[in-house]
Formats: sequence, structure tokens, C-alpha cells
Amino acid sequence: MPITEGAPRHGNPANLLPPSWKKSISLWLEEDTPSFDYGGFVVGDRPAEARLLAKSPGILAGVPFFNEVFRQLDCTVEWHAKEGDEVGKEKKQHVATVKGPVRCVLLGERVALNLLARCSGIATKSDSLLSLLRKAGYKNTLAGTRKTTPGFRLVEKYGMLVGGCDPHRQDLSAMTMLKDNHIWACGGSIPTAVAAAKASAGFAVKVEVECLTEEEANTAIEAGADVVMLDNFTPDGVRVASKNLKDRWGRGVNARALIEVSGGLTEDNVADYVCDDIDIISSSSIHQGVKHVDFSLKVVPKETNGKAGSGDAAET
Repeated sequence: MPITEGAPRHGNPANLLPPSWKKSISLWLEEDTPSFDYGGFVVGDRPAEARLLAKSPGILAGVPFFNEVFRQLDCTVEWHAKEGDEVGKEKKQHVATVKGPVRCVLLGERVALNLLARCSGIATKSDSLLSLLRKAGYKNTLAGTRKTTPGFRLVEKYGMLVGGCDPHRQDLSAMTMLKDNHIWACGGSIPTAVAAAKASAGFAVKVEVECLTEEEANTAIEAGADVVMLDNFTPDGVRVASKNLKDRWGRGVNARALIEVSGGLTEDNVADYVCDDIDIISSSSIHQGVKHVDFSLKVVPKETNGKAGSGDAAET
């Protein structure tokens, strides 16, 4: 079982985050309030309680980012749901409580909600596409791509993990992927490009080659590629090419290379590509243009002393 299907449900994916991620939260808070906080002046710093409500169904993801926003603003967060849980099936589900000075609660509100909504949307779409593939009989890995938002990649990759998918390479340094432009820049020679990649990256960095034909995939594997990507093949073309490649280069622990399939794969067509000889299906549809999960943060009116129902909380 890949870590992406084991960790989100049974481990803590927050333990994967590097120390540097908290700096991004500081920058996002600074971006949102670069000078005076006029609204904060209006409400003051009395103690307040606010309720995080899930208003549409989805997979909860992004808890560490939400927590850090309010930690930096001297607020506390108590969760009533766990990372990876399905939330929002009931109307305005109360999933967390934020406590702190009301000015600070409102300072963090929009940044925290935007992070949570986007990350949860990606987790939800990842989970949905993975479930579709499992129902179609696919047993191997579903991965995202590097088509992420600059400055927001860590959050988006984290959402893929919580949704049960492989985040693929984290950045250009994580794996050498030789695409058509790399091959063309090397005079059209796949062996030349693979040899250069192996020489520079050493034994610890895998090399993947994007292939437009079965012949190119054979050439790449023979040259030493660790992964070949069958790009923009038809479903029938994938079945034929992947079987031929496995027959020639081995399966399972004896395989010379992994086979990845990519190119325009969505919920509408991905099931057509399912076959036993594909190791990885990658799709940017699990993180590009996905629908956000709708959350809101409602301050409990002062006069209720925290006893109001979620429907009575004030709009913020």
C-alpha cells in the first residue's frame, strides 16, 4: 500500500511538512493586512469564540495550516473533526471552535478559510477520482502533477496526500523528468538525454522520460530510465503498449521501469485507461480548477456567552 493511501487515514500527514512552511503563513497574513487593521479597531480585543462551519460536503484537509494561522494570532483551535474526515453532509456542520481576541479571530478568518477551502477541495477531488478508479478495478497509484499554483504548492500537494493520492514529484529537484523539449534540445536523442541526467543526478534521483510512442518507451528503458510516461495515448494504445513493455522489461519487483500514463485524464475518461500493466496514472484534474469545500467562520454573539446554536452565530 502506498503511503498516500496509508498515511492520511492512519498516520499524521502533518509530520511530512518541512520547518519552513510556517513562514508562508506569516507572509500570507502580512499580505492580507499590510498596514492598519481598521476592522480590528472597530471590534476591539475582547475574548471571543467563533465556530468553523462546513457548508458543503467534502474531505477535511489543511488542519495544520488553519491551526498555524490562529497560533500566530494568539488564538486557539479545538477540532471536532479529524483530518481526512468527510464533513458537511449535515447543514452547517460545526467542525472546529476558534477562541481568542475578537480582533485576532477576524484577522485570521479569511486567510485560514481560503487555505482550508482550497486544500479540502483538492483532497475531495483526489478521493473522488481514486474511488472511481478503485471501482473500475485499478489497484495501483493515482498521482497529481507539478501543475500547481506558484507559492501554494505545498498546500496543494498536502491536499492530494490527504485525499489518498501520490503528490508526484515535489519540484524540479525531486526527480528528473525529461519531456519532449528536453529531448529535442538534445538533438532528439533519448539515450543522450538519459545519460546526461544519470550523470548529473547520481543514483539517488530517478529519471522519467515522457514518451509519445511505444518505440520511444523501449528506447528510454533501454537507456536506463526508471519511469516512462505514455503521454496522450488512446485507451487501446495504452493497453497494447503497457502490456508489450511489461512483457519485454518485466513486471513487479523484476520490472526494469515503472509505466505511467498521463495526458488529459479526468473523471469522464480515466476509467477507460484502467489495466493491470499501468503502475501510475497521473492527472492534474485532482488539483487544477477543483471546486472548493465551502467553510465559514461565525463569531458567537457576545450576549449568548457561547450558548448559541450554530445557526445563531453572527456573520463575519
